[in-house]
Amino acid sequence: MKKARIIKIVSNRYEVLDEDKQRFICVAMGKLRKAKSPVVGDMVEIEHYDDCWAIERVLARKNELIRPSIANVDQAIIVMSAKDPDFSTTLVDRLIFQVVYANIQPILCFTKMDLVEKDDPIYAQIEDYRKSGYALYLSGKGYDDDKLVCALQGKISVLCGQSGAGKSSLLNRIEPSFQLQTQEISKALGRGKHTTRHCELHAVAGGWVGDTPGFSSMDFQYMDIAKLAARIPDFKDYLGMCRFKDCIHEKEPDCYIMKMVEEGKISRIRYQNYVDIVAVIKQRKIKY
Repeated sequence: MKKARIIKIVSNRYEVLDEDKQRFICVAMGKLRKAKSPVVGDMVEIEHYDDCWAIERVLARKNELIRPSIANVDQAIIVMSAKDPDFSTTLVDRLIFQVVYANIQPILCFTKMDLVEKDDPIYAQIEDYRKSGYALYLSGKGYDDDKLVCALQGKISVLCGQSGAGKSSLLNRIEPSFQLQTQEISKALGRGKHTTRHCELHAVAGGWVGDTPGFSSMDFQYMDIAKLAARIPDFKDYLGMCRFKDCIHEKEPDCYIMKMVEEGKISRIRYQNYVDIVAVIKQRKIKY
């Protein structure tokens, strides 16, 4: 029996890469489909039968994302354009909250920086993320992508962000050996059109990158508020300092997180976006 990683799923066929860098097309055994369906990024055990390879078992996952379905991710590259479509801190923060909740490190990549002037307000917003400790990279015509390439080496990364932000173009520039279809932006809608049609891990810069459809379908209602607050990078240095152990940093008295916001040590924008998500989580319907 071999160990392998799922690198591509199309319909009910699974392409895997084993420890010897050999690729196989597999099917999933019926018992797996009823229990825990394999997803891209899964480490699995495969067995060869008379006419095919089959996935016998899915090994334990260190993390997973629900939408898109992908597992064992080291980092999420959140790609946002400086312009066309316009930059949105709300979307960036919501993506940050989603990936850190899944115990995945966020890395920010701002594309199309060549389209904005040096005095554009986006530079202040970028500095806000930098001061908060986020790893970030600037990209565009005339910009060097070498540092981002280094960040991808030896890692399994997932690519997410604005539709039309240039995710596929960024990958094509970093790794010219493969081509992902790119499309023009729909200016009438103020957003791009998704160009990726299936879920797949691509070999990029000595690592693997998942370019997955559906990342804009964000669902926060399944989240636990305390768990989310504990994983937001901006809050980590001040956790456990509130008056109440079960403080969710919303309206409670003597909340240290709120105090740090007032003192400018925690981004007010990030905090407000967190409060907005808390409201979304609280609105979830309780099923009996």
